Amino acid sequence: MGTSILYNLVSRGVETPVLLERSTLGSGSTGRSSGVVHLFTDPELPRAKLTQISLNIYRNFEETLGIEDPGFVNTGFLIMVPYSDETKVKEHVVRQQRLGVSTSIISLEEAQILAPDFALREDEVFIWEPDAGYGDPSGVALAYSRGARDLGATVVLEAEVTDIVIKNNRVTAVVTDTERYDTENAIVATGPWSGEFLHKLGLNLPLKPTLAEVFVLRIQNTPNGRVPGGSDRSNNIYFRPEGKDMVLVGGNETPGEISPDAYPQEPAQETVIRNWQALSRRAPSMEHAEFFKGYTGVYTTTPDRMPVIDKVNGIDGLYICTGFSGRGFKLAPAVGMVVSEMMIDGNVKSADISSMRMDRF
Repeated sequence: MGTSILYNLVSRGVETPVLLERSTLGSGSTGRSSGVVHLFTDPELPRAKLTQISLNIYRNFEETLGIEDPGFVNTGFLIMVPYSDETKVKEHVVRQQRLGVSTSIISLEEAQILAPDFALREDEVFIWEPDAGYGDPSGVALAYSRGARDLGATVVLEAEVTDIVIKNNRVTAVVTDTERYDTENAIVATGPWSGEFLHKLGLNLPLKPTLAEVFVLRIQNTPNGRVPGGSDRSNNIYFRPEGKDMVLVGGNETPGEISPDAYPQEPAQETVIRNWQALSRRAPSMEHAEFFKGYTGVYTTTPDRMPVIDKVNGIDGLYICTGFSGRGFKLAPAVGMVVSEMMIDGNVKSADISSMRMDRF
């Protein structure tokens, strides 16, 4: 998120902006993201608009931004939903179609063509997003960083911010463990550390770090040779291809709050077993796959799963950009745009972010 904001600021003429990274690029939530970009999980139109903008950028990265394309894999995304949700799903799809999203409800026969190895049922609804896919989160962060530095921005690694100095109700400096940067503007985009950091500034938001667990299977033998990206709402999992012979599998976030400084680095065995069994029910050939690796990441969740993107009232020059609830990567290009508009223009034109203000809590 930080590199997207940095690039958008410097590309619009902000002179010598600085990004302070607590460790290395992508070492937080970014580097452990599954990289999926699709729109079904955005029932709210404001967030769907941000995802739509971002998806268009990911699909045309170099052409749109003029910086090296980090790569986007267009797998399409097949969503399977219990028939009991048919009415709600149809309304959701129609709303997104009106927004210009490439999505549609398809028949069981059409879904079976897209996923020939899947066990599909007549009591399900199938949605297909042909433009969806996944990207390389670390590669995207690096591409934005290089593009920003080429335009005069600075990225400082291993520079954990310890304080933002506020005098007479305005930002005057940002302090790290080794340096002080005098500035009139500061953007807090600190991911799962946001709640604790903002609390030190007297700002209390319901931001909760939660655990995400994923794993990768090596496919030994799929009869028809391909696995699309997808979300299985009947079994509470999502999946996407990982290269030519692997599939990445994830599920709902793990209940409970964690510390972003001390959390399990590998998924729990029971999580792997549960989600592998769920995938095997959907794609029986996966029962014979081989476990390749597993890893975890941290979401920064809000009660309504909407991010907080706002200027702090009463403190001139302080902005907040956090709480993406596991959707940060797919929103990052658009969020960089709207934050730059908020800072430079004083208002946001690209999308309506009024529902993402901090005063809703």
